[in-house]
Amino acid sequence: MKSHLRDLLAQAIEKTAKGGELNTTDLPPLLLEPPKQKEFGDLATNVALIWAKQQRKSPRAIAEAILKNLEDPEGILARMEIAGPGFLNFSFSAKFCYRRLKEIENEKALGLELGRGEKVQVEFASVNPTGPLHVGHGRVAVIGDVLARLLEAVGYDVEREYYVNDAGRQMEKLGLSLYLRYRELYGEKTDFPEEGYRGDYVKDLAAGINQRWGKRFLSEERETAVDFLSCYGGETLLTGIRADLEKFGITFDSYVSEKGLRERGEVEKTIELLRSRGLIYSEEGAQWFKATAYGDEKDRTVVKSDGELTYFASDIAYHRNKYERGYRKLVNIWGADHHGYVPRLKAAIRALGYDPDLLQVVLVQMVHLTRGGEPVRMGKRMGEFVSLREVLEEVGRDAARFFFLMRRSDSHLDFDLELAKKESSENPVFYVQYAHARIASIFEQARQGGLRVEDLTLRDVEIERLVLAEETDLIKRIVQFPEVVEESVKELEPHRVIFYLLELAGDFHRYYNRFRVISDDLALTRARLLLVRNVQKIIRKGLLLLGIQAPSKMAARNEQTIALRQ
Repeated sequence: MKSHLRDLLAQAIEKTAKGGELNTTDLPPLLLEPPKQKEFGDLATNVALIWAKQQRKSPRAIAEAILKNLEDPEGILARMEIAGPGFLNFSFSAKFCYRRLKEIENEKALGLELGRGEKVQVEFASVNPTGPLHVGHGRVAVIGDVLARLLEAVGYDVEREYYVNDAGRQMEKLGLSLYLRYRELYGEKTDFPEEGYRGDYVKDLAAGINQRWGKRFLSEERETAVDFLSCYGGETLLTGIRADLEKFGITFDSYVSEKGLRERGEVEKTIELLRSRGLIYSEEGAQWFKATAYGDEKDRTVVKSDGELTYFASDIAYHRNKYERGYRKLVNIWGADHHGYVPRLKAAIRALGYDPDLLQVVLVQMVHLTRGGEPVRMGKRMGEFVSLREVLEEVGRDAARFFFLMRRSDSHLDFDLELAKKESSENPVFYVQYAHARIASIFEQARQGGLRVEDLTLRDVEIERLVLAEETDLIKRIVQFPEVVEESVKELEPHRVIFYLLELAGDFHRYYNRFRVISDDLALTRARLLLVRNVQKIIRKGLLLLGIQAPSKMAARNEQTIALRQ
């Protein structure tokens, strides 16, 4: 609906400009948003206020000129008005809403083709294989997975990739931690390093190593043993990570190993390419990339003074590898602690001759686990974090996915485990799923009365019987869905789908609480069944995009609380 109004306004602005009442050179973009108060209409814009200074006119004069030139031959709008100092408010006509509902019913409005088959890679959940997934990793993973689903929904050819950081100091620390815990099993007192991995999972792995290989590593040279255990531990933990992600409904099309990149010489080749362009220099025994030449705040080390490659060197090579594979868009989902990493990586991409704007990075903030409002204490198994596996076992996949998506990616998230388990309107995922199940129960009631909802067609329905304000609100909410998906993709903001589903479910529950869908008036019953069928369809599609089930049967402990949620 927003796009229809935007087209009308664009034509009006062009006509206003041709009439000499508006200068359209370098105008800021026109933004349309729902007004805070419902009585002001469906959409509003403050464009007249924003343009006033540049146009050297009063906001109201600009607004009046635009409205004077706005033509609406199809009757899309029921009302358009100027409010306050120059806000433009618009309300859609019932006729237009009925038309859009018919398009949704016929699936015509749901076939978004933004991507047109372009190749996109989404890289996410690329956790070092040095420990199990924790809740922060879970949030990154589900945001990446849902963005991939959304991109596919609008026509992109999406590849999901996991980058395995299986080289460097972190893996050495894992190998050493396993080696020392293994020797402790034989009564040896070890000087366990402060930076070692201390969770109980390391002790469990060490016990498994002992069970499989016995005393082998007591006599083996320490360096050889640490190298072997580093590889074994990384592979074992990666297997566990993959299993946990699969339980979370997340799979990948490809896995790329940092160790593999190094062994194939891709990192050294990338450094040599930069060197050939005069962008690598030596200082104090280390080798540096001239990142400042491409907008970074300082130059960056690619080879340390001891000859070891840095993670940054590997990341440059990895992203060169990505660009060479021909993707038209690259999306990385990273933890917020990587904020300062983005400029240096884009500097390297530019230095290699690629377009850095093809890469978009979504930064994800931390998760704070609570139980009834109280912080959750860390478990011994992880050492410092609560594992994703523990959360999934307690609240289930659907609730975990929904809760991780309930805030903007760049906002901290409070995740209340007790709330996620409640079977009431307080629990947002239950609230949305219950709307879907409630509609299924309405359909069952209709079947028992001899009316098969699945057989209803637009020819059978007098859609104009839907005249209540609550029905119009539901229709307007339903037809927003394609635009919500489109905006979620353009802004890489999956939480928008969550917000939308909560609003749609709320509109439905309030409608259900006040009015009977099935009544003695057959024509009205058919119209209302068609309406709620489309509510259910959109909820199901929305939940599917989130990787969440849309159940047909659910039990609320207190049905009244569902209807009364505001």
